[in-house]
Amino acid sequence: MKKVWIVFTIVVTLSFAALIWVGTEIYQQQPPIPEKVIVKETNEVLYTKKDIKEGQNIWESIGGMEMGSIWGHGSYVAPDWTADWIHREALYLLEHWSQKDFGQSYESLNVEQKGALRARLVKTVKTNTYNSEDQTISIPKVRQEAISSNVKHYTSIFSKGHEEYAIQVGALTDKEKLKKLNAFLFWTSWAASTNRLDKAYTYTSNWPHEPLIDNTITPDSQIWSGFSIILLILFIGILTYYYLRNHEKGEAILKPVEDTLLHITLFRSQRTVLKYYFVISLLIFLQVVLGIITVHYSVEGQAFFGFNISEFIPYVITRTWHTQLAIFWIAATWLATGLFLAPLISGKEMKYQVFGVNFLFVALLIIVLGSMLGEWLGVHQFLSLTTNFFFGHQGYEYMDLGRFWQLFLAVGMILWMVMVGRHVLFGIRKKEESKHLLSILLIAVVAIGLFFFSGLMYGENSTLPVINYWRWWLVHLWVEGFFEVFATVIIAYLFSKMKIISVKTAGRASIASATIFLAGGIIGTLHHIYYSGTPVQAIALGATFSALEVVPLTLMGFEIRENWNLLKEHEWIQRYKWPIMFFIAVAFWNLLGAGVFGFLINPPIALYYIQGLNTTAVHSHTALFGVYGMLGMGFILMCLRIYSKRTWNQKLIKTAFWGLNLGLLLMVVLSLLPVGIIQAYTSITKGYSYARESELLYSPTIQTLKWLRIVGDVVFSIGIVSFCWFVVRETFYALKQKLHANEVK
Repeated sequence: MKKVWIVFTIVVTLSFAALIWVGTEIYQQQPPIPEKVIVKETNEVLYTKKDIKEGQNIWESIGGMEMGSIWGHGSYVAPDWTADWIHREALYLLEHWSQKDFGQSYESLNVEQKGALRARLVKTVKTNTYNSEDQTISIPKVRQEAISSNVKHYTSIFSKGHEEYAIQVGALTDKEKLKKLNAFLFWTSWAASTNRLDKAYTYTSNWPHEPLIDNTITPDSQIWSGFSIILLILFIGILTYYYLRNHEKGEAILKPVEDTLLHITLFRSQRTVLKYYFVISLLIFLQVVLGIITVHYSVEGQAFFGFNISEFIPYVITRTWHTQLAIFWIAATWLATGLFLAPLISGKEMKYQVFGVNFLFVALLIIVLGSMLGEWLGVHQFLSLTTNFFFGHQGYEYMDLGRFWQLFLAVGMILWMVMVGRHVLFGIRKKEESKHLLSILLIAVVAIGLFFFSGLMYGENSTLPVINYWRWWLVHLWVEGFFEVFATVIIAYLFSKMKIISVKTAGRASIASATIFLAGGIIGTLHHIYYSGTPVQAIALGATFSALEVVPLTLMGFEIRENWNLLKEHEWIQRYKWPIMFFIAVAFWNLLGAGVFGFLINPPIALYYIQGLNTTAVHSHTALFGVYGMLGMGFILMCLRIYSKRTWNQKLIKTAFWGLNLGLLLMVVLSLLPVGIIQAYTSITKGYSYARESELLYSPTIQTLKWLRIVGDVVFSIGIVSFCWFVVRETFYALKQKLHANEVK
């Protein structure tokens, strides 16, 4: 076991060293924000640094990534503003020069004439005119005219609304704010279309794909994509060989003849945790309702089956709440699981545990309701920019809630870490055989508590590359990293308590699994920010190590088989059939959603063309809900099964299970994936801006595919309603129980 711990320590230490090193490079090599943008011929100041930075804050306040995207990060209905700005500016310049030089439209020119103008365009746009001495950018007057044309276009969109983009009327009407918002959009397009000093590619490694300005994929992206695929194949072979050679050796599998969990002692705090499941069920239901409204905005723009609701609850709000509630209920489920199992691990209930559980419950309600209200107020421009940052809408997908609510949640995470960690530490000090298993659990608990603070590492005026770097520390490392380790260990611990596997084997397997996952997962964080104003190191390391994240997922078939066989071993295991079935679903969606659909957008060469298209939605739905959501539901059912002694309603939970899984599959196969494929083809053949424009997204074919999503949504909704109703019924029954066969202390 000592060797396993050494390998784990080395992997984690070196991985974080690499991730932090790339972070320092991001700080040093990020696109500069100029003190002034000057018109070359007249020395007129077009924009200042203050305009650009406040423009970013204004963009955040109206919803940021929930209203279109920047550098590919954000929602999918409105355009990517960076790509759209570049394309519109390029078309304006080509048309202006064509009329001036040839007296006719650009489209009517011959190939040689078009080629000459495009060469002029590339030189004009891609030449870096940033002066590091006075920190200014100079642009020619003709480009100022193109920028003015864009400003007029975007001012109209954000002030008057745009139905096909699902942007509500009056989203932003203040003229000064509109000017500064356009300054920020200009800067994001400048960074994406201007070559780095002494480099042949832009600050975003030539993203987005825009043939008019020769923004094409870089050799680095191609090389590291190929290298990542080679490594993926190599390590799949190595891991499969290791698995087949060592699996089920020694005392790995036991054959218990009775249900050992029936004899455990339950405590007051475990009963207190049960009320979380009422709130979680409500959050799940509300999240799905908001998801239905959100997706419907993509076909009607401002209405919901004819009812104009955008004035009160616009797309940007429904999408914000939809994504945020997903994080809230999934995280709450996992945290409640930790609180429920903590006394089981230590064998005792420590002081103030019940008070802590109740305090966290109240805090959860305040944070959920307070952040949702703040986001609504922020988007509707009732808050100043600084107030919005702290109490309103931060503008970043999955991290939309204001900084005050983040801080409140961080305090709650520390309290949870202490409450669960002290029970785990007590279990370790018993010096029983389970100390290795509990040690890796303690590491996961501490990491969950502390790594949430990574989301607090940027400030109100931090730059976009820096914010994206820390944002993915939270979204990827906190959610996909340490929560994944926590979940793996919890399942291993439960199975060891049930005597299905030995404690020693569970400990070794958990540490090994954590090592394998974190070996790719920590540095793999960088695959989210290949083209976010980051240096080429992010592409090299991100591509290499994120491919390794997929490696352990290829063995999910073995896990599915083992869990399925487990249900056939003994009659008593049927009592835990549905928690185990949800764990089987987790393994399936891990393979398909995180593995297949994750790797679909993982290599740089793929992400370059399909970032921010519906292919991303395919991965996010099948991985976030399919893996983490199903896992959270499995944990709820396992805790209820431990607490409740009555026979379950098989019909209701069976409807829930198959409705959720079939509905999610139909949602993807009938709608999201076909739309994503059409967008990907358009992005590759014509350019990224075309793949995000309403001309394509409102075409008859795409609209038909969008409406087909109703089939999957209806089946999925039946599953959601069935699950929530089942949980509410079982929780209510459990709370009514006065005593168990074992005394509730």
